[in-house]
Amino acid sequence: MTTTDVNVFKTYMCLICGYIYDEAAGVPDEGIKPGTLWEDVPMNWTCPECGARKEDFEMVQV
Repeated sequence: MTTTDVNVFKTYMCLICGYIYDEAAGVPDEGIKPGTLWEDVPMNWTCPECGARKEDFEMVQV
């Protein structure tokens, strides 16, 4: 397996409360399967911790 065969998942942090969305983990309790890329998360999804909108998240390296 080469590095091009491996998906590189990213993490996104809520700027309001600090909740981390991890693409590799998803949010199964919210109906978002593990491996769901950020761009595939529905626009009307909100932070499960504080209710912030998707636009209130920023990509971070963890």
